[in-house]
Amino acid sequence: MSATSSVPNIRLSKFYFVYFASLGIFLPYWPIYLKSQGYNFVEIGQLVAMLPATKIIAPILWGWFADFTGKRIAVVRLTSLLAILLFATIYHVNSFWPMVAATLSFSFFWNAALPLFESVTLAYLHKDPHRYSLIRLWGSLGFIITVTATGIALDWYPPEILPDIAFCFLLGLWLISMVLREPQLKSAPFNKSRLRRVLCQPSIIALFCVCFLIQLSHGPYYTFYSLLLEQSGYSGTETGVLWTIGVIAEVIIFMLFPRLLGWVSLRTTILISIALSSLRWALISEYANLSYVLYFAQVLHAASFGSTHVAAVHMVHRHFGNNLQGIGQAVYASTSFGLGGMLGSFYSGWFWERYGSQYLFTGASMICMFAFLIAWTGIQDTPRNSA
Repeated sequence: MSATSSVPNIRLSKFYFVYFASLGIFLPYWPIYLKSQGYNFVEIGQLVAMLPATKIIAPILWGWFADFTGKRIAVVRLTSLLAILLFATIYHVNSFWPMVAATLSFSFFWNAALPLFESVTLAYLHKDPHRYSLIRLWGSLGFIITVTATGIALDWYPPEILPDIAFCFLLGLWLISMVLREPQLKSAPFNKSRLRRVLCQPSIIALFCVCFLIQLSHGPYYTFYSLLLEQSGYSGTETGVLWTIGVIAEVIIFMLFPRLLGWVSLRTTILISIALSSLRWALISEYANLSYVLYFAQVLHAASFGSTHVAAVHMVHRHFGNNLQGIGQAVYASTSFGLGGMLGSFYSGWFWERYGSQYLFTGASMICMFAFLIAWTGIQDTPRNSA
């Protein structure tokens, strides 16, 4: 399979920008909205866990369907539209179980769009996959702008504005998908036996295990970091700035990654990133009251998410090749952001309620140490031409 159409850089970048702008509402601020609606910490952890929970199934299901039909953009359009319609039900719920149902239903379709779009982007960039990070960084910029602006807005307006902002971004996501075209590909039959061989490779199993643990360690950060800052006396503006610093660092690593690929192997990149992730969570655990330490810890987001994610996307691309790219990116998203993100959010609520924030982030640091051991012993570099 090879792409023969030109790369629509601007349209691809716009999709990432708007998708991660919506994520800039759900990750930092959705727990604050849920708290304003009267939910306790355990319920908040469970509700936030619902957002990544659907990533376990949805990306694999839709990724297989998109690879089988060859209509990836069409599936992105469908799932984006259904996400809007089902998100609107949140306006009509006022208790825990209806909120669970609303969150699960809308996120089942919202979470399907990104892994499919990753495969679309890589299909357009099939001869130049190193350019992926330069397009993906626009998602980080969308996240930065949303997090900063929303943090300032929450100093002036109540958290009830958050669903309205999220709805606007979801609508924008669908509108952008309507102007995208399918990449022109030379199709090949869906190869089940090759898929099984790739999934059984020890290196890819180790990679998915490591990505699962890394996202598990991010659970306390994505679920309770904003509440930790609020509890420690930081304002909404300061909260937005701290989140923004992390994503600025992420943008910088995205910009540098094409050059880094020529100097450092993907395996080494993942090992260094995991070690810095462990350091990041340890600093937040011990020094949440020291703003300058938190600023430094946020810079390490370049490693804990930025370089880890891009290296994993490249390794998946090399292992699965173009014919299985949709399902490959879907399995990566399902095991890491899906299963890891769900369990991370779930255990965070339980730990916070019983032991407080310090032990929560200490646990995250220890999870990264375990991930480092698996990466050191199990992950092997894949040649560029293996895909």
